[in-house]
Amino acid sequence: MDLLYARAQMGLSLAFHILFAAAGIALPLLMVLSDLKARWTRDPDYTALSVKLAKGTAILFAVGAVSGTVLSFELGLLWPGFMGTWGEVIGLPFALEGTAFFTEAVFLGIYLYGRDRISPGLHLFSGVMVALSGAASAFFVTLVNTFMNDPVGFTLTAGGPVDVDPVAAMFSPGWVHQTSHTLLACYQASAFAMVGIHALVLLRHPGLAFHRKALSVALPLACLSALVQPLVGHQSAEHVARAQPVKLAAAEGLFQTQRGAPLSVGGLPDVETGTMRYALELPRGLSLLAFSDPNAEVKGLDAFPRDEWPPVTKVHLAFQVMVGAGSAMALLALVTLVLRWRRGAWPEGRRMLGAWLVCGPLGAVAMEAGWLVTEWGRQPWILRGVMRTADAVTPVGSLAVPFWTFTLVYLFLGVMVVFLLVRQVAGTVPHARAPHEVAHAH
Repeated sequence: MDLLYARAQMGLSLAFHILFAAAGIALPLLMVLSDLKARWTRDPDYTALSVKLAKGTAILFAVGAVSGTVLSFELGLLWPGFMGTWGEVIGLPFALEGTAFFTEAVFLGIYLYGRDRISPGLHLFSGVMVALSGAASAFFVTLVNTFMNDPVGFTLTAGGPVDVDPVAAMFSPGWVHQTSHTLLACYQASAFAMVGIHALVLLRHPGLAFHRKALSVALPLACLSALVQPLVGHQSAEHVARAQPVKLAAAEGLFQTQRGAPLSVGGLPDVETGTMRYALELPRGLSLLAFSDPNAEVKGLDAFPRDEWPPVTKVHLAFQVMVGAGSAMALLALVTLVLRWRRGAWPEGRRMLGAWLVCGPLGAVAMEAGWLVTEWGRQPWILRGVMRTADAVTPVGSLAVPFWTFTLVYLFLGVMVVFLLVRQVAGTVPHARAPHEVAHAH
């Protein structure tokens, strides 16, 4: 039971933190893009947008910093078997992540308070540094997760790891695929959320200049990331097929090893009977996508001991949600770009705004689902093939108490963040603005 509570607490903390970390990576980029457009066009709406995004970044950065600090404590307190033995192997990216976080905090302070106090060039430079250091922070912490999925850079003995090479451990195989997939997901989730928010305002208040310009900043990033992500995700899946075949088998619900394996769309795995129900199967699709060969052999779950299977149903469903959400976003991005090309302007019809409103949360949904595929798909290992999760958990009991305590804290923080962000957006609609501002907006 304590293992279950430890996993639930870690999962809850990560699920909460990921949303703020993603916003902390992408919002500074959107903030800088708004700032650049303000300098080029001398349009005060773009300046106002960069100010709003800077305030939003500060709110999300503060909550992300708190939840990230909690995670660092939880790693040591809940999983002493992992951190005590493997901390020296994978400590380097943690240290670099801390440095990047510190850099981001310093330059965010300069950007927030230096707008009218330092030169415009230095102010813009501080914004760029916030965007770069935020991305670097995510890059280094994702390297730790890559190591957990594919541990290298040491010699394993009965007494623990020896001959440690921290750099090799930090750049374990698959780091390119996982870091690019993660970073792109952060930009995609945040850009889609921003477009969804402004689409909602434009549906209620058509033609507001501020929100139309906000769309012109966020839509290019949303469309670009949505179209590139399937390609990066495909490369990542090819790596998983070679390096973690049991994870791919669980994600696809493939119980039997076979050549010319079909690709299952949807469906519900039946672990007891070893079959897939209600799925649309595309013949040879999985072999083709995983190995670029329609007749390639794909290992099924029967190729692995039963006690090393991940939770098949949960991994498969999370994978389907991620792929489904990603496909919907890519299709919407493609339609949007086609209309943009034909009309010479970003589409603002009610149907398109409605579509962007509906798809606004899908980036966050896909990101959380993808993270679940990665984490559930590695079970029962905390360090794949080396240390089981059950062997890493703390022997201290009564973990239900901190789990429910943190659940309440996260609920409170979540409500407060939503309240503050709604206030930020509400300040841009007509009923909340001074008359001369409303006139300018129209």
